[in-house]
Amino acid sequence: MVCCPKAFYAYVGSAMNGLEARLAHHLKGNKKPHWHIDYLLKEAKVSEIILCPSESFALQGRLRGECSLARGLATEFQSVPGFGATDCKCKSHLYFEDKKDKLTSKVTEAIKQAGLNYKIFFPKERGNGTGVW
Repeated sequence: MVCCPKAFYAYVGSAMNGLEARLAHHLKGNKKPHWHIDYLLKEAKVSEIILCPSESFALQGRLRGECSLARGLATEFQSVPGFGATDCKCKSHLYFEDKKDKLTSKVTEAIKQAGLNYKIFFPKERGNGTGVW
């Protein structure tokens, strides 16, 4: 069991097999947990989703986009060791901060430094099984 302090969290992940389906799964209220983030979302509320394409990393033979962003966030924030990083060499893909604005700012800054664009979405209330956005 992992204990997570009360804070704002940034999870860095990918949706290699379909973004909309993956987000719908994560935001569904009553689901069978599959990924690490599903277990956290049993107790947490999603307030923002920051999406950015990362195909350019794979095409250039560099780190996967999620790993590059995770490593950038590791220099700024505390993390939950091993969370979301079982298929890579990152120490974690889950970072936390007491101040939401600082967390959002550093995440978007890391995305910009990677040369990627992003969009911020505010999800609908979880649990009704309808659209994600």
